[in-house]
Amino acid sequence: MSDDVLAQLRAELGDRVDTDAAVLQAARADKSGHASPGPPRAVVHAASVADVQATLRIAHRTGTPVVTRGAGTGLAGGANAGPGELALSVRAMDRILEIRPDDLLAVVEPGIVNADLNAQLAEHGLWWAPDPASREISTVGGNIATGAGGLLCAKYGVVRDAVLGIDLVLADGRLLRLGHRSVKGVTGLDLTALVIGSEGTLGVVVGATLKLRRLVPGEVRTIVAMFSDVHAAATAAAAVTASGVQPAIMELMDAPSLAAVHALLGMDRPAPGAAQLTIQTDGPAAAAEADAIAAVLRENGGAVRVAADPAEGERLLAVRRALHPAMESLGTSLIEDVSVPRSALPAMYDEIARIERERGIRIPTVAHAGDGNLHPNFVFDGPDVPDEIWDAADELFRSALRLGGTLTGEHGVGVLKRRWLADELGDDQWELQRRIKAVFDPTGILNPGKVFAH
Repeated sequence: MSDDVLAQLRAELGDRVDTDAAVLQAARADKSGHASPGPPRAVVHAASVADVQATLRIAHRTGTPVVTRGAGTGLAGGANAGPGELALSVRAMDRILEIRPDDLLAVVEPGIVNADLNAQLAEHGLWWAPDPASREISTVGGNIATGAGGLLCAKYGVVRDAVLGIDLVLADGRLLRLGHRSVKGVTGLDLTALVIGSEGTLGVVVGATLKLRRLVPGEVRTIVAMFSDVHAAATAAAAVTASGVQPAIMELMDAPSLAAVHALLGMDRPAPGAAQLTIQTDGPAAAAEADAIAAVLRENGGAVRVAADPAEGERLLAVRRALHPAMESLGTSLIEDVSVPRSALPAMYDEIARIERERGIRIPTVAHAGDGNLHPNFVFDGPDVPDEIWDAADELFRSALRLGGTLTGEHGVGVLKRRWLADELGDDQWELQRRIKAVFDPTGILNPGKVFAH
């Protein structure tokens, strides 16, 4: 990027164009552990849609690559900005523009944090259902960019199920308003769904019309069940799904992940090999559903504990939510993300155990067992992922595909998984998707090198 581009940006945006060395270094990385080879040329701190449009008009005119960033909590390297690129931060665009309890919708800017959004919605008896583990720090715009999920999505759906419309700025600065405010709407192709999960490759999300829910009435019941090993726990999780009872949360922690969390929190060491299911039911039928689930867990060999009250339930669930800091305490982590059909969850854990044995490594793995989404953690020393870790990850990804699964359930492709994308999509679909990106971004300035690059 030439000094002339910086001059043009500063002429339009003033001190929102940031070249501070520390700010540039921060824009290189996300929470994946991956960082770009060097810092971007500048970070633009957009405060409005007009700022985003001005930035993209200049970038389009000068051929300057643009990487959109929110809170930087991604786990695939998708928002990492590098040399010669411009990081476009929408984190400061964090307002709720409208709340309509009668229509069960809200219009928000992309920089608002999940937890902050729901705190304000709660005053109206409403909530937005997507519940990533990073909800205290992740933004709605980042959720949309990656197609995020979370702990509650087995019952309440993922981001794609909770977005009615998107305001999108194209690579040349034009503003599109996609989707609708009505419950139904099938006019033309569903470009809203196309943008969700597109990781900043099609445009910049500057606003979203969100589909809300009323706060769930009744109580919450929390259950913890211990099993002798992870295969038994995964089999029990599949049995809960097959029983027809729908928990709000069903999380599975294998022995290495459970041991790491217990050590981090100063808890007693679990029994060797033990795995844990943490399950929550909610709503008016929560107590009856918890009793039914507890019976299924006992029938499948679980030692079951039901929380006495909501406070104890939150303490039990806090064990699961401490997974990421626990992994960080072990070393550098490559936090991965595959999904398989729920019935294949035991088989996927068997595959992980096989890879561990054959390669002599440990892969602590937690799963959103209610929807078959696993997060294997490859722990290693040093800043760069060693080749032997990538080889193990390659084998794990291919195992998930053989079991009818997918490379990513909620983290996205970014940089880390782009080499495997064509393996899942096939050549024809991979090329079709590349062509779709070119229609939205004909000069290729939006998040280059991510998702579709080999």
